[in-house]
Amino acid sequence: MQQFREKKERGERITALTAYDYPTARLLDESGIDLILVGDSLGMVVLGYEDTTEVTLGEMVHHTRAAARGVKRAFLTGDLPINTYDTPAQAVATARALVDAGAQSVKLEGGLSHVRQIEAIIAEGIPVMGHIGMLPQSVREEGGYKVKGRTQNEAEALLRDAEAVEKAGVFAVVLEIVSPETARQITNALKIPTIGIGSGQHCDGQILVTHDLIGLFPWFTPKFVSPEAHVADEIRKAVQVFIGRTKAGGV
Repeated sequence: MQQFREKKERGERITALTAYDYPTARLLDESGIDLILVGDSLGMVVLGYEDTTEVTLGEMVHHTRAAARGVKRAFLTGDLPINTYDTPAQAVATARALVDAGAQSVKLEGGLSHVRQIEAIIAEGIPVMGHIGMLPQSVREEGGYKVKGRTQNEAEALLRDAEAVEKAGVFAVVLEIVSPETARQITNALKIPTIGIGSGQHCDGQILVTHDLIGLFPWFTPKFVSPEAHVADEIRKAVQVFIGRTKAGGV
């Protein structure tokens, strides 16, 4: 964990991507990524759910175990799914389940409201990554994915959240869809690194859903993502070649 704080101190950007299975995790690891997140975003890009609110702990454990088999050097973090960390005791039990599956740390959503959970998990010797700003597990309550920190009041509230989770002991904090200026202010105020997603260039690092980065989930791409590949198109082409060759009597 100390390596992430040292990267911030040196001004070295932190790289992070998601993985939910062995081959993806292994490829990311071999490519030199700093941190791999087994995110509950798997609910949408792997399991076909509408959002992350249907993901279960059993599913997170299953995918964490698979990804862990492919990781040799990157730092592996697992998401605590919705309704599995409502109390400190429940949060510890859930975090332990993901660590037993191979995660080296866990991530949970929430700032001031979840300090007790963060402290309880860390007291058990399990590192925690924070997550503030847009909270995907609250998307149904909020009616969509909206930029946070646009107003002074919102910016001040986010800064309080960030400082609270830092004090609670998280080793880094994800800022999701936060106004770039607010993300800059938070990044400058913290000693721990900020990992941005859709929050501008001023964070200490960036994280994306790998399916978005490589164009493997073409039915929806966030506005802040510019795919570096179009894997879905290549799959379609390969399948069409196979269909044509087979129908023509080839092997």
